Amino acid sequence: MEHIKETIVVEGKDDESAVKKAVFCDVIITHGYGIRASTWQRIEKAAETVGIIVLTDPDFAGEKIRERIANRVKNCKHAFISKSDAMMGDDIGVENASPEVINDALSKVKTIRPFSIPVFTKNDLVRDGLSGGIGASEYRAIVGKELGIGYCNAKQFLNRLNHYGITKEEYNRVIDALFKEKA
Repeated sequence: MEHIKETIVVEGKDDESAVKKAVFCDVIITHGYGIRASTWQRIEKAAETVGIIVLTDPDFAGEKIRERIANRVKNCKHAFISKSDAMMGDDIGVENASPEVINDALSKVKTIRPFSIPVFTKNDLVRDGLSGGIGASEYRAIVGKELGIGYCNAKQFLNRLNHYGITKEEYNRVIDALFKEKA
């Protein structure tokens, strides 16, 4: 089992259990959106010392928690699990992901680069079938999973492409593989 030096921030106790089945690491639980002052202190201290990786559920609440943490804690890293890998029946969450899926997400950790020059445009997404067409949502889910930036709407997807340092080469490799599958 791999050891992760950063502290992984998750939403709940079941998420913590799933992460600890995959890797040796310290974990901080937010207990949902209402993060307590003492939890913020722990998150901020971990970010200053060993760094943090935010691994929240691939749903609206998880994205809002991720956004709150990223806005408050600079230089945090992000790992994403796809909705399909986090589903069990009607339940969606990190706790449903296998150790292999968690390890894969952690191997594709991304850091926001707030002052990066945009490499991608909305035209790229439209051209490649990731926005404005039939199946765009499903294609974004596939590409987001492969690039390690998760699933989101087209506007947020473009933002993630440009702020997580995805290169044209990485993007084109995934797009080329997607089009080969579609053919």
